Amino acid sequence: MSENKKEYYLDSIVDLLKSKKNDSVTRNLYLNIASEYYYINNTNKSLSASLKALNLSKLANDSIRMAKASYFVGDCYENSKKDSAYFYYLKAEKLYYAVDDYDNVAKMLFNKGHVLFYDGNYVESEIQVSKALQYLKKSGNYQLLYSCYTLMGNCLEKLVNYNEALRYHNLALGEIKKMKINDSINNYNIISIINICNLYDLQGQYSKSIKELEALVSKDLRKKRPRLYANVLSNLAYSKMKSGDYKNVESMFAESLKIVDSIGVESDILYKKIYIGQYFLTQSDTVKSIKNLKDAHTIAIKINNSNEVLTSLKLLSEIDKKNSLAYTNEYIKLSDSINYVQKNADDKYARIEYETSRIEDENKILTKTNFYILIISFALILLLLVILILRYSKYKNKELQFLNKQKLANEEIYLLLMEQHEKINNAKENEKSKIAKELHDGIMNRIYGVRMNLGFFNTKCDKEIIEKRKLYIFELQNIENEIRTISHDLSQNNFFDGNDFNILLLNLIENQKDISNTQFKYINNEELDWESIQNIYKINLYRIIQEAILNINKYADASNCEIKFHKIKNNLLKMTIIDDGKGFDLKVNSNGIGLNNIKERTEFLKGNFNIESNLGAGTKIEVSFKF
Repeated sequence: MSENKKEYYLDSIVDLLKSKKNDSVTRNLYLNIASEYYYINNTNKSLSASLKALNLSKLANDSIRMAKASYFVGDCYENSKKDSAYFYYLKAEKLYYAVDDYDNVAKMLFNKGHVLFYDGNYVESEIQVSKALQYLKKSGNYQLLYSCYTLMGNCLEKLVNYNEALRYHNLALGEIKKMKINDSINNYNIISIINICNLYDLQGQYSKSIKELEALVSKDLRKKRPRLYANVLSNLAYSKMKSGDYKNVESMFAESLKIVDSIGVESDILYKKIYIGQYFLTQSDTVKSIKNLKDAHTIAIKINNSNEVLTSLKLLSEIDKKNSLAYTNEYIKLSDSINYVQKNADDKYARIEYETSRIEDENKILTKTNFYILIISFALILLLLVILILRYSKYKNKELQFLNKQKLANEEIYLLLMEQHEKINNAKENEKSKIAKELHDGIMNRIYGVRMNLGFFNTKCDKEIIEKRKLYIFELQNIENEIRTISHDLSQNNFFDGNDFNILLLNLIENQKDISNTQFKYINNEELDWESIQNIYKINLYRIIQEAILNINKYADASNCEIKFHKIKNNLLKMTIIDDGKGFDLKVNSNGIGLNNIKERTEFLKGNFNIESNLGAGTKIEVSFKF
């Protein structure tokens, strides 16, 4: 797939992801897309995708992907904004350290060292790589170890510690063997040999360098790795030139320059031009030497390679006698400027480390403060809960005491009702006895006397008077019989003896005649032995019936209402109250005060309450409980 086509597909995926929710799949896709953009050298879009992944990861508090996204952002900035790259590598390092991913901690330290190396800060670069190697002591990441050893060797080379630099480059070669790369011609091996040969050249051991480099030159290398082949060829030509062997050196330089020129790698062209300029100087061809060095100077300025700008200026000042002073002044000016920039760069990276450390310390303090606030808040909430529980317990105790008092009050009321009813019954009995006595001793005696007197009048022989007297005597006998019957009935025991609760209910129903248009009917169940039922049940049943009657009188507009009790097996008592009133909608009016009172009393009896009602169809209330 071409790079343009691949970029088109990647752009399409990014558009689709904009509408997706922030989950791990979406964040991973953004990271993968950032990586693919980076591989096709579109760093702007890679940076955009990486920053998007970073923001989403922050929102989700996803430390692992925050670290990876920061790492990717650092890669995107490495060639343009080294300080920004360093900052994001440092950020990724801290995040990887927090999740104990020490291989990636080492990777970020290496990346920081890489930034410092190419910014000319070799000492700090060495320190960062040393830290990385500490984390990689027991690691199996041979490729990263190779990179760290190589960078350490390059740092030591710049610090003119050639022996140690050589040791680290040999360590890098040792890691290549562990990688078990099948292809004998590989980048790692060739780069390490080139680095080692550079050290040989710096130490004047040109023969060693030539021997190693000649072993690498082959048609196979030229075919598979043309850029590496060009570097090997130019380094070999340089080593031969420095050793004084000029055979084929010019053609080797020319071939290597032609290859890198066709590839378009300006940094490689720069080094080839400097080598060729030095070669023509050895051949006393100052014109060609100056031309190549001027070309190198122009390229070095273009790609911002300050070291090679200085190298080209130094060589030009030595060769071009006419303009030597100008080159020398420019060299001094640039060297001072570079030293100043490097000093500021040192301070800049130190500031980044310091600011990051300071922010971390502030975050730790903030976290600690938040922790204390959380603990205090938790303690206050716990205290509040304890207070609420205590208050609730106190309230429940008061409620329980109130219920107990209410129970005692209800029982006392019931006993007073019973006592009052007993007094009423006693008064009735006394009154009945008195009336019976008066009827028997007073009226009966007088009527008897009248009958006897009338009997004496029967001696008269007036036929009409005799007939009238017979009628009076007969009528008096009827009165005597009627009074005797009344006296007998009044003297009998009460019909409801032993059924006082029934009498209370009958009285309650009877009292409704004068105050209600509803005809109430109480159906007594003779199977029920009310004396066996506890007073507390009878009290609450009485109150429930009172409440139901009140509701019927107020709202039902009923013609008839029936109240009855059923005794079911297992000591289960069920009461039903049925009216033929206008009814109501249970969904709308099921929480009235009256109904709630009935429910509460039923629950107090640990019984079951049920109500059925429809508009225009009356109402049925059922209360059942075990006694």
